[in-house]
Amino acid sequence: MKTLIKNGRIITAVDDYNADLLIEDGTISMIARKIDIETDKVIDARGRYVIPGGIDPHTHMDLPFGGTSSSDDFRTGTIAAAYGGTTTIIDFAVQSHGQALNQALDVWFAKAEGKAAIDYAFHMICTDLPDSRLPEIKDLIRQGVSSFKLFMAYPGVFLVDDGTIFKAMTTASEAGGLICMHAENGVVIDVLVKRALAEGRTAPKYHALSRPTKAEAEGTGRA
Repeated sequence: MKTLIKNGRIITAVDDYNADLLIEDGTISMIARKIDIETDKVIDARGRYVIPGGIDPHTHMDLPFGGTSSSDDFRTGTIAAAYGGTTTIIDFAVQSHGQALNQALDVWFAKAEGKAAIDYAFHMICTDLPDSRLPEIKDLIRQGVSSFKLFMAYPGVFLVDDGTIFKAMTTASEAGGLICMHAENGVVIDVLVKRALAEGRTAPKYHALSRPTKAEAEGTGRA
C-alpha cells in the first residue's frame, strides 16, 4: 500500500517546510519537494500541517483502583487517541503484592493484546520489591521496559518505603533504567483525608485541600 501526501507543510523537531511525503506499508519512505510516482492513494494536504504522530507517555487503560476502574480500556482509549493524532501510548503495568514483575507485565500485555489500535509500551509500577526481587528490574530493562514508577502515596496500595526507593533507584541506574516518582507524603495525606471525611468535607475542592503543597514538597525533597 502506497500513500502520497502532497503539498503539505511538514513539521519536525528541527524543520518547517512544504514538501511531499510518501508512505509505503505504513512507513515513511521518502520526503521530497516533489514526488511523482504512481500510488494507491493521493492526499492533497495543501494548507495543512503534516506532523509526526503524538506519543502520550502517561496513560491508564483498564486500571482497577479504589473500587472502580479507569473509564477506557485499550480498545476505546487507543481509538480515541488515534482520532486525536496520538499514535503511541506508554501505559502503566501494575505489580500486585507478592507478584513477580514479569507476571505483572504479562497481565497488562493480555489486557492490550488484540484491542490496541495504535502502538503501545509499558512503564512498570512497583509495589513489592524485597531484595530478592530487585534483579527483576534489570530483567525487564533487558526486555525493553526501562522505566519504573514508585509511589510515596496510597498507604497499603502503592506506597513503598524510602529504603525500597533507594535500592530501586540504585538497581535501575546500574542497568540504564529510569525511576518515575509519585512524590508526596502519603502517610500525612492519609491522615488529612480521614479528618476531612470525618468532618463532612467531601466537596471536590477538598481533594486538593487535603493534599497541601507542603506534603508534595516534603516528598519531592526526599526523592
